[in-house]
Amino acid sequence: MGIYEEICKLKREGKRAALTTIVNVSGSIPSVVAAKMLVREDGSILGTVGGGRMESEVREGAMESMKDEKPKTMTFNMDQTPDDETGLVCGGSLEVFIEPLVPAPVLYIFGGGHVGLNLYKVAMLAGFEVVLADDRELYANRERFPDAREVHTGDLDATLSELTPSGDSYIAIVTRGHRHDIRVLRWALNTPAHYIGMIGSGRKVLSLYQKLEAEGVARESFNRVFAPIGLEISAGTPEEIAISIMAELIAVRRHCTIALPHLRNRIRKEQTDPSSLKQ
Repeated sequence: MGIYEEICKLKREGKRAALTTIVNVSGSIPSVVAAKMLVREDGSILGTVGGGRMESEVREGAMESMKDEKPKTMTFNMDQTPDDETGLVCGGSLEVFIEPLVPAPVLYIFGGGHVGLNLYKVAMLAGFEVVLADDRELYANRERFPDAREVHTGDLDATLSELTPSGDSYIAIVTRGHRHDIRVLRWALNTPAHYIGMIGSGRKVLSLYQKLEAEGVARESFNRVFAPIGLEISAGTPEEIAISIMAELIAVRRHCTIALPHLRNRIRKEQTDPSSLKQ
């Protein structure tokens, strides 16, 4: 199978990869301009950009590019030190462009009310695919969410049993009440989802944590949860709340060094110090 056929296959399967291409050369190198190598998310490769130590470093760069979801260029000067594997000094230099091939992130929104609807709108603008779930057909339908990848209605437990978020998925719990929130959170903690966020005041969040802990859920598992959901921007309207949630999702996706440590520390503090909770 060729590289482009494999790219299409990985895209259909929702898997990550990175395409590496030699884009500039000078002097003698162990390959040619436009030579390509595809690196899969498990580290396996298809094709070659020349082999040896240089190719190993390109593979490592491709893995980083997949993780960061950002393209990068690597430059190699091969006229000074011999390759550890071949012992050859090629006498040239080259540049390799690395393009991450990352499927659109999937956001699972539980709750089709005002916040859920506006979150769906901004998520679509931000390049997320949306799976919407609500037990009320009035709030979960194609007229309301025309561009969602999936719309689920009916019994919530039945819906949860059908959904299989991946490690690249995001979960936003914005249902209409505590009873539904705790059911979804209990399920979400057993998924590999990259992000789990839940709406509600700090005291409500702590109350749900305590109930789940009484059921046997490990306290440490709550460190995965962003709750109360959204960046703290004093949001009041459903539209503003949706924007604050999406800002948090983007911060998580882009590994924002400013926002994330603050959020993680806030979560841990709220779990151990009830006085720190927002009203």
